[in-house]
Amino acid sequence: MLQKIAACFTGKISRWVTLAVWIAAAVLLTLTLPAASDKVQNNADNLADSAQSIAAAAVLEQYFPNSSGVPALLVWQREGGLEEDDFRVMQSLAEQLTNEPLPALEAILPLHMLPPAALQAMTSEDGSTLILPISFTQETETEILKENLLAIKQNVNELAQTDVFAAQVDQGLIARFTGPVGISVDAADLFLDADIALLIATVLLVLVLLLFIYRSPLLAIIPLIGVGFAYLVTSPILGWMASQGMIAIDSQSISIMTVLLFGAGTDYCLFLITRYRDELMHERSTTAALMQAFKGASGAIAMSGFTVVIALLVLLLAQYGSSHRFAIPFSLSILIMGLASLTLVPAILAIFGRASFYPFVPRTDEMEQERAAKRSKPVQPRKEQHRRWKRIGAFVTEKPWTVIVSSIVILFALGLAALQTEYKYDLLSSFPDDLESRQGFAIIGEKFSEGELAPITVATTADAATIREMLSEHELIHHASDITASEVDARYSSFELILNIDPYSNEAMDVIAVLDKQLEQEAGAGNYWIAGQTAQQYDAQQVQTRDNMVIMPVVIALIVLLLLAYLRSIIATFYLVVTVLLSFAASLGLGWIILHNLLGYDAIQAAIPLYAFVFLIALGEDYNIFMISSIWKKAKTMPLKQAIKEGVGQTGEVISSAGLILAGTFFVLCQMPLTILVQFGVITGIGVLLDTFIVRPFLVPAITQVCGKWAFWPSKQQTQAERKQESFKQM
Repeated sequence: MLQKIAACFTGKISRWVTLAVWIAAAVLLTLTLPAASDKVQNNADNLADSAQSIAAAAVLEQYFPNSSGVPALLVWQREGGLEEDDFRVMQSLAEQLTNEPLPALEAILPLHMLPPAALQAMTSEDGSTLILPISFTQETETEILKENLLAIKQNVNELAQTDVFAAQVDQGLIARFTGPVGISVDAADLFLDADIALLIATVLLVLVLLLFIYRSPLLAIIPLIGVGFAYLVTSPILGWMASQGMIAIDSQSISIMTVLLFGAGTDYCLFLITRYRDELMHERSTTAALMQAFKGASGAIAMSGFTVVIALLVLLLAQYGSSHRFAIPFSLSILIMGLASLTLVPAILAIFGRASFYPFVPRTDEMEQERAAKRSKPVQPRKEQHRRWKRIGAFVTEKPWTVIVSSIVILFALGLAALQTEYKYDLLSSFPDDLESRQGFAIIGEKFSEGELAPITVATTADAATIREMLSEHELIHHASDITASEVDARYSSFELILNIDPYSNEAMDVIAVLDKQLEQEAGAGNYWIAGQTAQQYDAQQVQTRDNMVIMPVVIALIVLLLLAYLRSIIATFYLVVTVLLSFAASLGLGWIILHNLLGYDAIQAAIPLYAFVFLIALGEDYNIFMISSIWKKAKTMPLKQAIKEGVGQTGEVISSAGLILAGTFFVLCQMPLTILVQFGVITGIGVLLDTFIVRPFLVPAITQVCGKWAFWPSKQQTQAERKQESFKQM
């Protein structure tokens, strides 16, 4: 059946039809549907409306409409003290925006109506810094916020007659936008043109690695053609889904999807190409060789792709928006890439035939003799295929316990380092130090309380004065604002709590948990609400913890079921899953060692373990499936020990090549401006390398050797010796 399927894509006519269909699909979809990058929505909600902080924001918007906007904090500073002309610039800006408000601008502090003494009182203790809050309406698009900030910057520079946003501390008056709006706009700007740079860097890396590994220019391009067509088909489909409101796409998911397509997609192509090259060594007919290669590799490719798709779809169970948004783009891209590797790539290989491998064209012994005879040259002895990896296979089967113990010790030791990992939940810490919003935040933290950047707002229908006094006693609360009564409903009152620590820190989130307990005791459930960036971050922490506890077990369970269905072996399924989990823990540990001790990160983003887990578990089982499939097939015709040796030898080269390329594409994320992508790229890339060069060629084959025939249990597969003995009894 597989050969008949292969014939549908590799025949003399069908190969061209297959290529034409992919070209037509790519062109038609690209011309008629929007690209995924055109429908990016970087301000999509990460928390559900039922989250405490989101519900609190809704209460503020309903009962305190004048204080429910999203603030941009315009920080002004002059070393040595702000001058009269500086205050005049600020007052002119406030008057201008009050009289001619920009779109979505909700409120601005009326500095132009305040006397000089009041302005001086608003500055820092040394008189060098002042914060001007500018509030925008909730749910304003990031692009509109960006346009507003650019308009304000232009007005400020005209009033100051210099570019105060480019000026440095020692150059007179400077200004910086920070706060939730400034952070949101900077986050969007970080990805401007970054996707194109990422795509170019990924393509060049894959091309260079393929040229280095296979030394065949055309062969290096063929996988990229397959991946390119998959990308051209995937992007408009995702763009259309986003335009219909079916999914939301952010820049982060597009970046990782690009890497995933080129990394995993190239792997699938190499599984087929390597098998095709081996078949060409024994088969004169390129068509027959391609059909045999398809027969031998398609099952593993399809199973590998299906495993990754299923694992990524589990992210739909995530309640945290960013994780949930990953599910469809990632799984759809792998699904389409799997189809391309089983249809388009075989068609291209059929078109080029042996020329795909030029100048190192694989030929049969007979063809080599004929070629040598025409040139009147002696036949050069052919090197044994996969010699290096067969030697590794022999070593593993001869000393399996040595391999098992040493591998587990290494992985376990690295896994222990993961216990030391520190996590962060804020976006600001993932920004480069020289970004405007981070500079503004640093100024506020130095000259004021850091909590001024993101106050905690408490709304209540209970005794606000008593609650305010009680909460103000917390050691990490710098001060509390005056109580504001609702003009909509007199039962509601609100006030702000200003922390004396970074409001985005883990310690600040712990404060939210304490405040919540105190409010529940004093006001009673349903009579209080906690809003603000710190409260949202606390909710994000709770949701992400829940997602980890739900998604990780579900992914493991699904992969166990898939492996059981494919291998029909409980024992093999068990140790294949356990080894991948051990590799994942080791990658977290080694990743933390590198990120913390070599790259200087004091913590990693809390979402990374879940992302890395889903990718490494799914992609790790890819290599498991490919290698175990080879061992299982060979064990039908030879002793298990020999089958392991041959299986490691046959798959070692392609798995190591694929692993290098996949890890390399993840490491490309290190060039991205957001540290969450840098950290994800480092940890996932390390995990792929550990899988490729420790788990797959050493640990898994060694365990298989030790298990012996029990590796197949409860399958009825017999070793060659058992089959001979059974046959002898029947005689």
